[in-house]
Amino acid sequence: MGANHEVLERVQRRLADEPDTPTPERLAELIREEAVVISDVDVLELMRRLREETTGVGPLEPLLAAGDVTDICVNGPGKVFVDRGRGLERVEVAGLDTDNDVRRLATRLALRSGRRLDDARPFCDGHLTRPGGTLLRFHAVLAPTAKPGTCLSLRVLRTATASLDDLRRRGSVDTERADLLRELVRRRKSFLVVGGTGSGKTTLLSALLAEAGPEERIVAIEDTLELTPAHPHVVNLTTRAANTEGAGEISVADLVRQSLRMRPDRIVVGEIRGAEVIDLLAALNTGHEGGAGTLHANSIHEVPARLEALAALGGLDRAGLHAQLAAAVDAVVGVKRLVDGTRRVQQIGVLEGQPVTVRVVWDAETGPGPGYGELA
Repeated sequence: MGANHEVLERVQRRLADEPDTPTPERLAELIREEAVVISDVDVLELMRRLREETTGVGPLEPLLAAGDVTDICVNGPGKVFVDRGRGLERVEVAGLDTDNDVRRLATRLALRSGRRLDDARPFCDGHLTRPGGTLLRFHAVLAPTAKPGTCLSLRVLRTATASLDDLRRRGSVDTERADLLRELVRRRKSFLVVGGTGSGKTTLLSALLAEAGPEERIVAIEDTLELTPAHPHVVNLTTRAANTEGAGEISVADLVRQSLRMRPDRIVVGEIRGAEVIDLLAALNTGHEGGAGTLHANSIHEVPARLEALAALGGLDRAGLHAQLAAAVDAVVGVKRLVDGTRRVQQIGVLEGQPVTVRVVWDAETGPGPGYGELA
């Protein structure tokens, strides 16, 4: 293995000097020249590793090839964890034995996602597109900022194009609730999808946006491209970090304001987590019905307090936030990840009162409550 690793490094150095993308034949030729004596099996293995090093996620590639992994976490050298829907479990992965190995992989992935990652800016996030259209959300923190060593986080976004019928077949939502949610979209009601980390907020939001009429123009705003609903007219806008001089940043709030000039039928914010909530609520209150977004919260009852905190970042006081919220958002859909890994619609609520509170009209445990008929 050590000899092959040295051959791999020498081939990579030679490839860096070649102006054109090497053909498979050229790769095999370089490997044989550097190794001198090598079997056909070892040539194929080195070609596979070269491909992973240049186009894949390196030593982590076999984990993704299995097809059942949703998250990969690297907590420094030699510490790799995966989530296959049952929570994180440790796995053995060769090739990430030192911090330099992990750092080299992190730096390459950052470059591929168009981000900067170095000692001056030791953290970054972005997205990577894999063959076949699968998306990976990527995040890295370099050592020594990350004390265990360079850390990587990859989330596999395979289900961003799932339909509401797909979610129904998986048990994430029953037929009656699926019909109710379709009706909310059809009637152009504004809504928020609320849940914890990994609960399926973006998947459900994407499925609901696919139910919008084909004549509608959807502008989706995100930090990292995740929303890819099966809809013929979606415009995706993504933010941009500041450059090395501290200039050029494009925030979610900037994109919400720009979206107003793009003739949107629906304005969607992939994840509301800052002062952009003020611009979004203002947009929803000025004729842009049917907007949506996701919000990180453990319960739909937490929505007003969470939005208060975010609005305060932009200078909007509690009274102003509640006045905007009452008129802008019609419904809240809570999703939850169960112990067995199943993600399901847990609660549906409506906003009422001043200050605004959330009233649950349906709960997966207790069934329909007062006002459910009116919502349906």
